[in-house]
Amino acid sequence: MISLFDMFKVGIGPSSSHTVGPMKAGKQFVDDLVEKGLLDNVTRVAVDVYGSLSLTGKGHHTDIAIIMGLAGNEPATVDIDSIPGFIRDVETRERLLLAQGRHEVDFPKDDGMRFHNGNLPLHENGMQIHAWHNDTVIYSQTYYSIGGGFIVDEAHFGQEATNEVTVPYPFKSAKEMLEYCSSTGLSLSGMVMQNELALHSKKEIEEYFGHVWQTMQACIDRGMNTEGVLPGPLRVPRRASALRRMLVSSDKLSNDPMNVIDWVNMFALAVNEEKRGGRPRRDGAHQRRMWHRSCGTGLLRPFY
Repeated sequence: MISLFDMFKVGIGPSSSHTVGPMKAGKQFVDDLVEKGLLDNVTRVAVDVYGSLSLTGKGHHTDIAIIMGLAGNEPATVDIDSIPGFIRDVETRERLLLAQGRHEVDFPKDDGMRFHNGNLPLHENGMQIHAWHNDTVIYSQTYYSIGGGFIVDEAHFGQEATNEVTVPYPFKSAKEMLEYCSSTGLSLSGMVMQNELALHSKKEIEEYFGHVWQTMQACIDRGMNTEGVLPGPLRVPRRASALRRMLVSSDKLSNDPMNVIDWVNMFALAVNEEKRGGRPRRDGAHQRRMWHRSCGTGLLRPFY
């Protein structure tokens, strides 16, 4: 059973599949090196990126995400202001500090991160990470970023999760959810809460989603107060800030109850622009926002 904690995640942009997932893969790889006692033997790390991850890799900062993951960072807690300087250091020295500075290895500028147009056999979002000791590969792993920030290694691809905690109302479809509500008299939210309470304490739930809501509010606030153009060659102007000014002015002159829809649309546009602006801002900083599985509608649904 996937928890709401898995579905709603705080991370950096611009993409859950192409940024959050790859960072988690890099972190998982270096955690494996530590667990297996291999970290101190590694002299070089190399990464191969395939398919969709490769084709949009630079635009979605997949390469930066993997490097920051190998450095021991996680999407929800990485120091976003430190990213540009860290990447510059890696590129300049062609050396990479792994696992929060525990061990330094070679990371050649021309050969450390390789982009391939073809797909790996199981999924279009594939990557392989290799740890070398001199001329010998001592550990290698293949990961797939399967959406929503979820990753799976090749050995576990397509497998059902094991050792899951039993929840009172397991479901795999909306139909099953509604059937539980009908038979128990619980509301949809009440039924989901009972499942979450089997996985987490009430305090954990309240604290986590309080943090999620604060992150969403901060994202909206940045989006509707930031002007200029979005990153990329098209130089698309930001619109949320201007729309907000217009709505503030028009609200004083209109009592139309449908004005609230314009505000909702403005909030959604603000989040959209923060998602698109998830690449480094002009001051070099990255953006942090809340992610959830959007089935390809990520530009519309983060606020709604």
